[in-house]
Amino acid sequence: MPRPVPTLILCLLACSASAAPEHNPLVPPSAAAPVSHLIVKVRATPAGAATPAALAALGARRGVLIAHSHSITNELAVVSLLRALEGEELATTVAALGADASVEYVAPDRRKHAHGLGPDDPLYLGTPGLAGQTGQWYLQAPQATPAGTTTAAIDAADAWTTTTGSNAVVVAVLDTGVRLEHPDLGRAGAGGRLLPGYDFVGCDGGSGNNCPAGSTYLAANDGDGWDPDPSDPGDWVNSSDVKNALFATCTVEGSSWHGTRTAGLLGAATNNGTGIAAITWAPWLVPVRVLGKCGGYDSDIIAGLLWAAGVAVAGAPANPYPARVINLSLGSPNACSAAYQDAIRQVVLKGALVVVSAGNEGGPVDEPANCPGAVGVVGVRHVGTKVGYSSLGSAAALAAPAGNCVNGPGQPCLFSIDTTTNLGATTPGTNAYTDQVNTNLGTSFSAPMVSGIAALMLGVNGNLTPAALATRLRNAARAFPVLNDTTQVPPVPLPSCQTPASFNDTSQAIECNCTTITCGAGLADAPGAVREALRPIAALAVPAIVMPGQTVTLGAGGSAAACGRSVTGYAWSILVDGSGGGAALSATSGTTTSLAAPASGTITVALVVTDDQGLTDSATVVLAPTSAQTSAPASAGASACLAGVPAPAPTVAISVAPSTVTVGASATLTWSSESATGCTASGAWSGTEAAGGSLTVTPTVAGALSYSIACTGSGGTTNAEATLMVNGIANPGGGGGGGGAFDLLTLAALALSRALRRPAARAG
Repeated sequence: MPRPVPTLILCLLACSASAAPEHNPLVPPSAAAPVSHLIVKVRATPAGAATPAALAALGARRGVLIAHSHSITNELAVVSLLRALEGEELATTVAALGADASVEYVAPDRRKHAHGLGPDDPLYLGTPGLAGQTGQWYLQAPQATPAGTTTAAIDAADAWTTTTGSNAVVVAVLDTGVRLEHPDLGRAGAGGRLLPGYDFVGCDGGSGNNCPAGSTYLAANDGDGWDPDPSDPGDWVNSSDVKNALFATCTVEGSSWHGTRTAGLLGAATNNGTGIAAITWAPWLVPVRVLGKCGGYDSDIIAGLLWAAGVAVAGAPANPYPARVINLSLGSPNACSAAYQDAIRQVVLKGALVVVSAGNEGGPVDEPANCPGAVGVVGVRHVGTKVGYSSLGSAAALAAPAGNCVNGPGQPCLFSIDTTTNLGATTPGTNAYTDQVNTNLGTSFSAPMVSGIAALMLGVNGNLTPAALATRLRNAARAFPVLNDTTQVPPVPLPSCQTPASFNDTSQAIECNCTTITCGAGLADAPGAVREALRPIAALAVPAIVMPGQTVTLGAGGSAAACGRSVTGYAWSILVDGSGGGAALSATSGTTTSLAAPASGTITVALVVTDDQGLTDSATVVLAPTSAQTSAPASAGASACLAGVPAPAPTVAISVAPSTVTVGASATLTWSSESATGCTASGAWSGTEAAGGSLTVTPTVAGALSYSIACTGSGGTTNAEATLMVNGIANPGGGGGGGGAFDLLTLAALALSRALRRPAARAG
């Protein structure tokens, strides 16, 4: 039997903050963006002028390669460097130019952005009336607040100055389903961001879509198995449920609306003056329901995972909207099985990044976050230390906020993760939002932050493969802080996180200082990740067959820049000559170079590609007597600018019951639509109608009456029609009267009908 996955990676009030008090260090400076231009002012002298020739000579004197320049005034100019610089290298270059006697000053030419770009969603800045006003602190830049320093915040606000995402990107949310009618979510065609999804929660026992007759659907809780409806019916477990063997190990609790919570972080409508802001503003979401009451089965989850990426799944229709990013906020404490390894391998081959929450047990990273190819996300407190409940270990890729409370039981939880939810204790109730009172904690909400960042990255560079996305996410991560336990006198460092010995080892269910061994590469950083995505992709084409002494040609023509940019430079060099000396390249620039394969040893050749903004990427190839090996792709792809995904056309259904009546009798017309904002009636009725409803009609004439409806959404217009047959005999009267009477219109209609049905004369 498939193994159940009973754990939603979610903590409510029962998942309390770590026992250790909070510590609030100064906010470290934000990592500055690389600089590819410098502002240079030359000294005002009779001969002094910031001409291109003078600036080129300046660069030559100081050992700085200048691509080109343009003047602002006679003495002031902007020079473009051959590549973007940052950190110590940038400081050294500025100092070198500034030390020249002809120069008055040199300054990096940094970008500035309009203040107040942040969204107008009211919960973004804070919960009215609650102390701390932390709001969606996790999306903002790290900053000192009255309630503590938000070192772990992902700084989506800074990333938004470059991109808010693209509707060419689809993110799948594998979870409990979504409340499709939530005002901050909604169907794509009706102005929302939820594309059609699928429900993979099957019959009890984990039989997927192959359910035998008599199967029950208690865990599915919607009365059926796989179907096209990914809405969340609720996943509550009551005291009666746990008496059933199916739920014997479950906890009595209300509905979590877990999928609605994760979906809101990724794709709530943003900058719309309502509710919360999401990490992305434009990408579509595909809800994939894989969890029901008390969790879900691996088989259903794996089916949903494959389907989300566009892999054909028996018993389910093809997914018309394959995802590039798949978020799973679920798991269980197990080693990665061959089934998950295979599923994730297939999904990655389809081009989808799999992001999974690490788990809330405080032990090793859960399955499937611990599987090869998955990006496992550890949860951290607002100050950047591991939150006590988060699982951890070497399988983690990076860390993101999970939510924590700092001011004791019964008080507002200042660092909860605000998102969309529903207030129904069992079945759906009022749609709402979590906040500092209705809290939301858990590594379930760390994963969507990383998924959202990945979606922003794809919006500026659609050529990024899952492996490239994962690498650049790690490259962009900020260093973990090392904090002290200030309850000690004198203060001492908090313990460093250790890798748990087994899934039964919960010794690390404490606040601790993360390391790159236990919590991944660092703290997720949205603007840094977008900058990484904007770098070009170096591609290297190498021959399949190599012989000693053969002239080997290496090609970089398959390299590609980010959307809207172009590759302008190729630089080749010999990094290591282990052949005994004498290795030489035919060219050090251009799209190709060649050299002789060594008779022995190896030669390592390096390639650096530069785009028109000065950003770079590099690759290497190791040339041996009989092989040329590189990890770089032969082609970086041709889809840096992804084509937008249109909203789906509305689906419309209309029916009339009964389908046949007599004149003067009533029938009920019922219509419904999905992804529509409104409908227009025509035929036997007319006017503007809502996207769904019912109407009683009482025909007064006989014949076939056609009721047509056209429903319109952002994806277009869809038509549907229902026909009501009206017989000409009125309903019998009461009191033993005759069999009714014909009115004049009916008699005329019948006469015409008979005339039309008279057989035509045949030729003799």
